[in-house]
This record gives sequence, C-alpha cells and structure tokens, in this order.
Amino acid sequence: MLLERLEIPFEVVVPDVDETPLAGEDAPCTATRLARLKAEAVAPRYPGALILGSDQVAELDGVQMGKPGNRERAREQLRFMRGRTVVFHTALALLNSATGRCGSTLVPTAVTFRTLSDDLIERYLDREQPYHCAGSARCEALGIALVSRLESGDPSALIGLPLIALVDLLQAEGVAVV
Repeated sequence: MLLERLEIPFEVVVPDVDETPLAGEDAPCTATRLARLKAEAVAPRYPGALILGSDQVAELDGVQMGKPGNRERAREQLRFMRGRTVVFHTALALLNSATGRCGSTLVPTAVTFRTLSDDLIERYLDREQPYHCAGSARCEALGIALVSRLESGDPSALIGLPLIALVDLLQAEGVAVV
C-alpha cells in the first residue's frame, strides 16, 4: 500500500459513498467532491483524527470514466481510450476531525494509451479484471503494458494516492513525515 511508504500509522476504512457524478459536474470537481465526501463520511467515527479521502476520475473528450464495475464496461472504456491521451484526476482531502479543517488538492496525470487491439483488450481483462479501477487500467500492475506515456507532477498519483501532495497536506496539519 502506498501510504506505508510514509511510515505513519493509519487505518483503512471504506466509506459508503455514492460515486455518481452530479449533473453538469466536470471530472476534476467530481474527484474533489468525492475525496472530501469520503473523508467526511468516516469522520464521526474518528474524533480527533486526521482522515484522508481520495478519489480518481478518468476523463477523455469531456466524458468521465469512473470504475467500470464489470467486464463489458471495462471493455468499452479501453476501446474508447486506445491510442488516445486520457487525463486521470486524482483528488485528496485531508480532514482534521478535531478542528473541521479540510485541505484538498487535485493532481492530474495524462496517460497515453497504446493502440490496443480487441484481442489484447480481452487478454488483459482475462488476466487483470480491473473492474474497480477508474479507466479500467491498473497501471501499478499489468495495466502498465497498455500505456505508452505518462505525464504527472507526482508519480504515485496514477496509482491513486499522490504522496507528494499528501506530504504537503500533512505538513499543513503539523505532521512532520520525516
């Protein structure tokens, strides 16, 4: 898990949050809203804690691509993205449940996909089954083979937790990571 790299104690809690984009909401706003909502959803159970919420939304041609949920939608997403550059918007929210202060940040990553044949997509889906990953590509695993180029200010953002940005949010709350 990426958060282990920072060597700070943490607990993983999965919030029950509807991840459906709101009408007229663009991808960066969806990701940011959901990251905050996830942190706020667990805050009542953890008074006095720093609570991290994160979300990622892929976007191509103004179309948001969240988690596909099943093979058919994953296939559609990968066909739509093949040979094109997709922006993955990764948002973080760090909520201090003692003070109510919530800092947030958004880190975009431009990902250019290789020209993927239908057969390659099917083989990838057989092996990876990335149905719970925004954009249907697990770049921390076999999905990296689908990519020809990445551009980001934070190399861990695409995997779902931009650690450089997180260190900044933690420092703003008085937490010295090192």
